[in-house]
Amino acid sequence: METAVMVQDLRTLVECESPSGDVAATTRCAEVVAELGERWLGAPPQVLRTGERVALLWSWEGPQRRLVLGHLDTVWPMGTLARWPFTHDAQRASGPGCFDMKAGIVQAMHAIASLEDPSGLALLLTSDEEIGAPDSRSLIEQVAQGMSAVYVPEASAAGALKVERKGVSLYAVQVAGRAAHAGLEPELGVNASIELAHQVLAVAGLQDLSAGTTVTPTVLSAGTTTNTVPAAGQIRVDVRARTEAEQDRVDAAMRALRPVLDGASLTIEGGKNRPPLERRRSEALLARAVHAYRELGFGELGAVAVGGASDGNFTAGLGIATLDGLGAVGDGAHAEGEWVSVPDLPRRARLLAALVRPDEAAR
Repeated sequence: METAVMVQDLRTLVECESPSGDVAATTRCAEVVAELGERWLGAPPQVLRTGERVALLWSWEGPQRRLVLGHLDTVWPMGTLARWPFTHDAQRASGPGCFDMKAGIVQAMHAIASLEDPSGLALLLTSDEEIGAPDSRSLIEQVAQGMSAVYVPEASAAGALKVERKGVSLYAVQVAGRAAHAGLEPELGVNASIELAHQVLAVAGLQDLSAGTTVTPTVLSAGTTTNTVPAAGQIRVDVRARTEAEQDRVDAAMRALRPVLDGASLTIEGGKNRPPLERRRSEALLARAVHAYRELGFGELGAVAVGGASDGNFTAGLGIATLDGLGAVGDGAHAEGEWVSVPDLPRRARLLAALVRPDEAAR
């Protein structure tokens, strides 16, 4: 695996901007990824559509079925490249989306291309991971059925593999009150802002840091004018939990919320978005990865638990062994200036190749 070639492939992908919310842009990027994949993997992908979204699937028949799972969308809006172009030297490459996770796509392709026998392997790349995979989740779960293991070349955490990811739940608490003139007869109104204040405190009280569960009120809105008692409002809530039991506890509590003010009413929307990737789903694969990394002469390999989610959460939720963070070594995910370690591009590709070989999958 030639480092210079991998850097050039990374440039090609970074310079095709692909913000999640721009379907046309992600479709264009999928076309570029398909061309790159056809060059390295020897065949065009199967182009799969979920709603307006495009996903790419390469697969090879055979036993010991394994899946490499990634995404081509990024958090960066169109035009970011103009002020922050792709750059690189012998140590670092930088550009929007290089770390999360276009380097991982390059590494996956080079890893698979290096295999003498890719039988039983599949590579699936989606285009809406950064917004929770609303269109791709069912496809991911369908493709993953029957897989013995899933490998996710998402960006690593300072080189460490991600063996545990929290599950994500997202809610919107809608408050309905009653409008009235704030100066003439405020007592005739039901103030949605005051009701929201009660609900914010109730929601925040659901978190349990000792269990690793965070419940965070985020976006809040209410009211129309300064002289009107607010008739409606909304609070959005982000929940992260290490276990399905904690996700279920918070979900039940959210749906049990009740209004405090007479005349107010609540509507609870949303729910569980991604199940957790629990450590028990990754431990066996981690042990093999640590051994392979050492055998390749690259030294010791660390592992971490993180709060962020990925599409690997879906496969872990199906009970499939899943190992995440196999992609780029670097830093700055979702931050301007994100970067990738250039010397680690081929190293991590070689690690992935060692893990997905049929003989390795059979151990």
